[in-house]
Amino acid sequence: MTISFIICTYNRAKYIYECLSRLAKNTEQTGWEIVLINNNSTDNTAAECERFERDYPQTAYHYFVETQQGLSFARNRGIVESHGDWVVFLDDDAMVESDYIVNLKHYLTQNPEAAAFGGKIEPFFEEGEPEWYSKWSMGFVSAIDQGSTVHVFPNNKFPIGANMGIKRKVVEQIGGFNTELGRTGNNLLAGEEKDLFNRIREEGGAILYFPNISVRHCIPARRTTKEFVSKLAYGIGVSERLRTRNISGAAYFKRLLGECVKWAGTIVLWFRYMIQGSRSKGDMLVLFRYNVTKGLLQ
Repeated sequence: MTISFIICTYNRAKYIYECLSRLAKNTEQTGWEIVLINNNSTDNTAAECERFERDYPQTAYHYFVETQQGLSFARNRGIVESHGDWVVFLDDDAMVESDYIVNLKHYLTQNPEAAAFGGKIEPFFEEGEPEWYSKWSMGFVSAIDQGSTVHVFPNNKFPIGANMGIKRKVVEQIGGFNTELGRTGNNLLAGEEKDLFNRIREEGGAILYFPNISVRHCIPARRTTKEFVSKLAYGIGVSERLRTRNISGAAYFKRLLGECVKWAGTIVLWFRYMIQGSRSKGDMLVLFRYNVTKGLLQ
């Protein structure tokens, strides 16, 4: 079994060297490669990648530039350029633990039925945890923690792109990421991961949660502002509109009904946080839901 770690980067010179070097320092040194896709970065990313290549010549490392702008284009390029039996995606600001690869190989060996997996993502707030943060807003910062046991993801849950993997044979069967979805440059569209995992489920593939392959996801202060969360939520709403309408009018209508249910849950949580004296947590949930709905309807 071999593993390809695909890291797609866009203007993250601040993080990319540590991201790569943490992989290179893993206790497991064989049976894996790094495929770095630079998606037209305009900062010092290329130089940082060259520095990594000089400092870690023993690491199987391959660098490419993808000129078509967009995370889905970059991820698909990484799949094409990689060679592993598994393709594992890590964000360019996600830092693995030193036992990440040995634990991952153990899980993949012990769970041969897995078609895809997701792991734990812990947020590292660079300027302190915001007061609005709660278990219900973990997704706003791409965080996930589903406990300490291996299990199948619930039908309404999915792995998150900062720490997820797919069996190559499965990708070859269902195809790659939808390039009409996902981030492009500085926009915050999404939905390409949900679309792909839905296709895996439609083919009967098992999507498992692996607890002990944790990454630390760096969250700068700008990603904790109301403006950023609003833009993120709006992008999710637009993406869901595009994704479901591409399936059928009925799928879009079903998604709108689901949004009503989500609103009911959000209102209940808002009142709970009001009673607890934590209004900021409830207010952020409402702000997020409002902007998702706005994106769905516009």
